[in-house]
Amino acid sequence: MTMKLMPEAQAPALAVETLSSGSWDLSAQSPDNFTMIVFYRGYHCPVCKAYLQKLDGLVEKYQQAGFSVIAISMDDAERAARSADEWELSRTKIGYGLSEDAARRWGLYISRAIKDAEADIFAEPGLFWIRPDGRIYLIDTSNMPWARPDLEFLHSKIPFAVENGYPARGTDAG
Repeated sequence: MTMKLMPEAQAPALAVETLSSGSWDLSAQSPDNFTMIVFYRGYHCPVCKAYLQKLDGLVEKYQQAGFSVIAISMDDAERAARSADEWELSRTKIGYGLSEDAARRWGLYISRAIKDAEADIFAEPGLFWIRPDGRIYLIDTSNMPWARPDLEFLHSKIPFAVENGYPARGTDAG
């Protein structure tokens, strides 16, 4: 069963392997402002390709704003490496091997393949901003591949979150 996460709640545990730097663990992150986690569907997804290419072009701006950034899928190491290579992702840290249980704990929608090129099972998109103390600030999940937040627009809102101390919203949605 997929979980419904709440803003300001402690983020679920998350640890994955990465293509570039061994294992990555959310609890070990210490950004100045936020850790941004972008969950993507996997190598089979052309929308993910375009989205992660856009992210790759913005990673340095996010890092300059005090973010650590990672993109994660349920793909195995080979498919994740193909994504990074063929999509020319040189700046984005790519995590792989997200388990179905972990995807569900993060409130991600789960899909099964409908085409041969798709992985048998994969998580639909999600984007999160996590505070340095591990509390969730921003939650955006989708059940469809093309419904994702605009990365440039989100970047433009960092001053509201950081400098103006804009609170996480939706805390009474439970």
